[in-house]
Amino acid sequence: MGDMNIEQAVAEIGNVGEVPGLPMTWRWSPMSRFVFTLAMDPDGLWAYQMNSLDVHDEGLARAVLAFARQHRLGRGRDAQPFTVVPGFSYGAYRFDAVAAASPQVHGYHHARNEALNEVVSGVFPAYQCEFRGDENLEEAVLRFKRMLRPTIGSRPPVPYLRMRFENTRTGGGSMGPSRGFTTHDVLERELGLLEGAPGSFLEFENFRGDVWRVEWDGSWLVNGMPQGLPPSEGWVASALGCP
Repeated sequence: MGDMNIEQAVAEIGNVGEVPGLPMTWRWSPMSRFVFTLAMDPDGLWAYQMNSLDVHDEGLARAVLAFARQHRLGRGRDAQPFTVVPGFSYGAYRFDAVAAASPQVHGYHHARNEALNEVVSGVFPAYQCEFRGDENLEEAVLRFKRMLRPTIGSRPPVPYLRMRFENTRTGGGSMGPSRGFTTHDVLERELGLLEGAPGSFLEFENFRGDVWRVEWDGSWLVNGMPQGLPPSEGWVASALGCP
């Protein structure tokens, strides 16, 4: 890690400017919709990069990068695919954490400068309910590239949600015995389709590893307990634990 000159590598990207109010931090815009901001550790051995798409809030970027640098978020070759530190807040945003994606997950400098890529954490404002903490590389890449939209500052939470289901009426269902990642709206839709489909079930898991099994057999059952009413949006949101 010691033979990589991060400052020089960033300067070579071209059209790079310093960020006022945060030392050893630079920003550049590779194309009109993107702004990339990178903050280097004081020892020059690691850096933290936040990318913004369409709307760039410099105050948010500064706050995220300062927080990431303070906590050395995801620093080091042996970091987990995701590192998440709670306790972040900025302005009116609802974020409650900052997350770091490892170099293998974010690939921000892949194919352009692999040596730089290997010493950069891809950081972004996040919600604790989006991560379980034991994501493997494949799961982290899926979440980071396809689900979380880390470049969007105004994004709502994308809860950690794994689900499996089978619906006897619609013929819909998941593949195999394990729960796969899905989104809140898919969960809501499939819960609504359980009514009138006896023998069907839906099982889902949140970021804490809590699991619920919902069935309809003429009335609603949750984890085997009869319920007078169908699962409400409020109940689902509470189960997923997002703000």
